[in-house]
Amino acid sequence: MSLRLAAVDLSVRLAGRPTLDSVSVEVRAGETVGLIGPNGAGKTTLLRALAGLQPPGSGEIRLAGRPLATIDRAEIARSIGFLPQGGISHWDVTVETLVTMGRLPHLGRWRGPAARDFEAVAAAMDAADVAGLARRPVTQLSGGELSRVLLARVLAGEPELLLADEPVSGLDPAHRLDAMEIMRALARRGAGVVVVLHDLSLAARFCDRLVLLHSGRKIADGRQDDVLTPGNLRDCYGIRAHRGRIDGGDFIVPIERIGSGSAARGGTRHRIGA
Repeated sequence: MSLRLAAVDLSVRLAGRPTLDSVSVEVRAGETVGLIGPNGAGKTTLLRALAGLQPPGSGEIRLAGRPLATIDRAEIARSIGFLPQGGISHWDVTVETLVTMGRLPHLGRWRGPAARDFEAVAAAMDAADVAGLARRPVTQLSGGELSRVLLARVLAGEPELLLADEPVSGLDPAHRLDAMEIMRALARRGAGVVVVLHDLSLAARFCDRLVLLHSGRKIADGRQDDVLTPGNLRDCYGIRAHRGRIDGGDFIVPIERIGSGSAARGGTRHRIGA
């Protein structure tokens, strides 16, 4: 698999606080990389840096072997699709119009969408299960419907790389599975996919490789069996979990809070009435 995107010794400080500390990550064509870790681990900061939206304090991002900082923004927009968490839209436009905006990086100046663009939009809406919402105003959608529409907008751009920050948050179980299937299918067609997830079962089941962050540092990078170990779950998440396997896929169910991870930091557990 060819290398699509790489962060090399990346460090970022936000509000004077180190958020990423010498993190190196590679994303190759045809793979889905799950970016996991507790709240505040630096996942969103890393994803934004990979998209060119967060300048690093030190280190470098490389896209297809070229420094990202030297690449024209229009070329980056055609290559990288970025789906932020908690996306909103205040525009009173239809779903179809919003999804069509995903084609903007491919349109020449003063040129409207052509037949090829509308084909990409229709395919994206079908994939995200929002074709039936095409004429609905975006402002009248539920949170889950809007999440799927924003995913369709990114897919309409046919990116070589998809960077998605908690794309299943707010979705019902069926559409969570659909969203992960979409991203896995995109990778199988040759794209590189990086997805931030808190659902460890989805991460284990759908991702080819997991990158575990904790306190701004990369703790583990590899196959899920090597990353989601009892020790890492204890030290990074502060939990003990049950692992199982069904229909060829793993599932992970948190059982209790333990150890010294972020969730248990301070050594005090919350008790009713405490």
